[in-house]
Amino acid sequence: MINKKHLFPAVFLIVCLGLSCNAPDSRNTTSHPPCCEENIPHYTARRVKNAPVIDGKLDEAVWQNAERSSRFVDLIHDTEAYMDTRAAVLWDDDYLYVGYWLEEPNVTATLTERDSPIYTDNDAELFIAGTDGYYEFEINAFGTIYEVLFFWEDVFEEKGYSQMPEFDRTNEGARPFDGVGYKHPRSKRIGFWNWDYPGLLSAVHIDGTINDPEDTDKGWTVELALPWEGLGILAKGDGRALPPKESDVWRMDFSRFNTHKKDTTDSGGWAWSSHGVWDSHVPECFTYVSFSSEEVD
Repeated sequence: MINKKHLFPAVFLIVCLGLSCNAPDSRNTTSHPPCCEENIPHYTARRVKNAPVIDGKLDEAVWQNAERSSRFVDLIHDTEAYMDTRAAVLWDDDYLYVGYWLEEPNVTATLTERDSPIYTDNDAELFIAGTDGYYEFEINAFGTIYEVLFFWEDVFEEKGYSQMPEFDRTNEGARPFDGVGYKHPRSKRIGFWNWDYPGLLSAVHIDGTINDPEDTDKGWTVELALPWEGLGILAKGDGRALPPKESDVWRMDFSRFNTHKKDTTDSGGWAWSSHGVWDSHVPECFTYVSFSSEEVD
């Protein structure tokens, strides 16, 4: 039997919780995680029989037939971005493949030195998370890249990462990191800006002309191939298989950051999965990517 006396408060609570989760302006960004679990995308990456050529064009049949993401939304507000951006993921026994399609009428870039602060240019970004840390990759329209590998401090010593020579705290490029705009409750992180993903392949293709405001471009595309072997350090935390097994799930974040903003309501950061805060470094908000043995033609 339902006690009607308590029915209204219960319904009110449910409605309020729904509104606080689905209405961007009412989110409590001090809560953890700052995103809504039911809004985080789920995607199935399918296998390729013939590996694509990494030239940035994304014109091969496997990319044309791959399922693309929904249109990227504002990183904070979860509102539709004014330019179209989408991503797709494929894989085989050797590589994880990621493609981006970025609409942009005036393709620009300024930075040419590796590991420059690419996030100050218009860029495309990829984050891949394990249980003990995550990898950050950025690329601009020149094809200049930026990479960092982060570990959570609560496991860095305990699980022996600090004993590995490449992750010595005294190494050049190693420094503490506490997020960008969100204070994560788990712990602080240590980042290794000198770490390069082994065997990484990346390419960019511009459909137009770069740094020429006199014409109208269609945009640019990004193509990545990441050897599974390079993800070994992230798989170490929970011993997950590389390459993944059927239905294995990895958390990944796909985004772009722009110096060109539509108006004051545009944060300038757009992502497949909105985070509710100005910070990409929240793995709990990353897209769920599961792996299927079903092949893409």
